[in-house]
Amino acid sequence: MQYTGSQYFGEYVRGRMEGKALYILPTETKYQGEMTDGMFHGKGTLHFPNGSQYDATWEKGKIIQGKYTFADGLMYKEEKWLYCDGYDRRFYTEICEGLKPAGISQVTNIDPPRKIPEGCYDCGDGFYDPKTRVIRDYKKRFLRNAGLPLVIYAGLLRSFKLHLYYIFYILIPRTF
Repeated sequence: MQYTGSQYFGEYVRGRMEGKALYILPTETKYQGEMTDGMFHGKGTLHFPNGSQYDATWEKGKIIQGKYTFADGLMYKEEKWLYCDGYDRRFYTEICEGLKPAGISQVTNIDPPRKIPEGCYDCGDGFYDPKTRVIRDYKKRFLRNAGLPLVIYAGLLRSFKLHLYYIFYILIPRTF
């Protein structure tokens, strides 16, 4: 753990992480659930710093099935996904709370939107500066370097597959 920056709270069997556990990644993403032989195995939940979570059943570190819930409570549905489709472009908060009066636009699902420096991109837990290739949190504190190809998106993620790519290649560094 000292080399990866991760923290582990749980049982060990023959020196391996095993049983019910809390595993905290350096990005502050937390896995709470079952582990076998040092891998996510059984039922567990990934809690992301932005408040979203992924509840899943794992087998030897691979997802068997799961469901993603956004920080605002919206649950992703693979079938009959009606949120932000080609016909209805409202944000989830607009669906829940109604539209703003004419002349007042809502640019993101978060209202008022976060302040992002000019030329940077919002990446959920902070912003990406393409000049420095660094990701900082919204208080401008260093989070991480963008070592792997960074999926940049502005505003709302429109594709769940893109979001999963973002989660597993950007938020969770290759530590195991």
